[in-house]
Amino acid sequence: MAAPTTIEKKKKVSSNYIPDDLSFSILSKLPVKSLKRFSCVSKSWSLLIQNPNFMNFFRNNLLSKSHAHYRDSGLVLNQFMGPYDWNIYLISGDKFENKVKLDLPPIFQIPNIGVTPIRVLGSAINGILCIYGRCQGAHATTFLLWNPFTEEKIVIPPSHAEFKPEFTTYIFPHGFGYDDVGDDYKIIQHVDYTTANENPLEDLEDVMIPDPFWEIYSLKSNSWRKIDFDMPIISWIFNSIVYFDGVCHWLGETNMVVSFQLCNEVYFITPCPFEEDTHDKEFEVNLTVLNESVAIITNCKNTTSFQVLILGEFGVEESWIRLFDVELMSCIEQPIGAGKNGNIFFIKEDGELACFDLATGLIEDIGIQGENNWCQIAIYKKNLRLIGDIYM
Repeated sequence: MAAPTTIEKKKKVSSNYIPDDLSFSILSKLPVKSLKRFSCVSKSWSLLIQNPNFMNFFRNNLLSKSHAHYRDSGLVLNQFMGPYDWNIYLISGDKFENKVKLDLPPIFQIPNIGVTPIRVLGSAINGILCIYGRCQGAHATTFLLWNPFTEEKIVIPPSHAEFKPEFTTYIFPHGFGYDDVGDDYKIIQHVDYTTANENPLEDLEDVMIPDPFWEIYSLKSNSWRKIDFDMPIISWIFNSIVYFDGVCHWLGETNMVVSFQLCNEVYFITPCPFEEDTHDKEFEVNLTVLNESVAIITNCKNTTSFQVLILGEFGVEESWIRLFDVELMSCIEQPIGAGKNGNIFFIKEDGELACFDLATGLIEDIGIQGENNWCQIAIYKKNLRLIGDIYM
């Protein structure tokens, strides 16, 4: 066989060559996980993340993608103003002009509930909220699955946690989500104990404190089950828990995101790409889902800026991408989550809730006041399916 000619060699080389503008356009449309992986193909591709023009295209494509998850959806807002003063709203409209205050289930209405406010656990899933709080006279935390649209309510039975005078019991909810493989709603929590003695050095030998443990609630069996795991526990219960696509995520104690898959009960740990201590009162870290990607929003209190970082692949620290550095005109007290189409919600220094649109740079006031560290926001989509259909 004759050796290839010079012209044939050039044709072969040119056929494998991808013009820079074409690769630029293709790569800017990829999800974060794929972009990070393809950056290993060549040096020029690895430098794209440092290219401001490319990152602008990438951000715009991320924000402009249409997601079926967000279609015909609104927002649910858990507002806290002080002891015995909290409300849950359904919000819709381009300027959040439609606000419907929900009537809380009787078990969570005053005087049944104590001064501890109710919380929404993680995200609103298939039109269902998992709300919890400490009711008057009850030792354990009360969980309730609630579909505001159908007004269906299911009270979750007590867990395996023990309550005795000689020790104090702590229940830390870590996630609520939907197992699409088993068609089941699940709650995951951690139970821990400490001595209740005022003097911890006195009579410790006579106090038998149970070991801490993890447990999962299954709606299908309507029961709790202990699981043998040694996962990092949550670092800060406020705005540190989200759910998306069968996985519960929470911020762990030592600057990490823990991702727990509900169908097979496997978890991943992804270190966060910053050195600041999440326990620092001046440094805020909020976990959220931004346009179907797990993200963290970071900021220092009483500043005018915040940052948004997107996680590309569970368990891979290098897959984080810092996508947005936002500078505002007024001080941010605390981000509280993300909505549709790249909307970031936060509490301003005057206590007003506002929304910043990452695509347009515009700020809209919600028209509702909020208390720092307590307000929550999540995407809500109405669903007519009865919760009880799963286990009936």
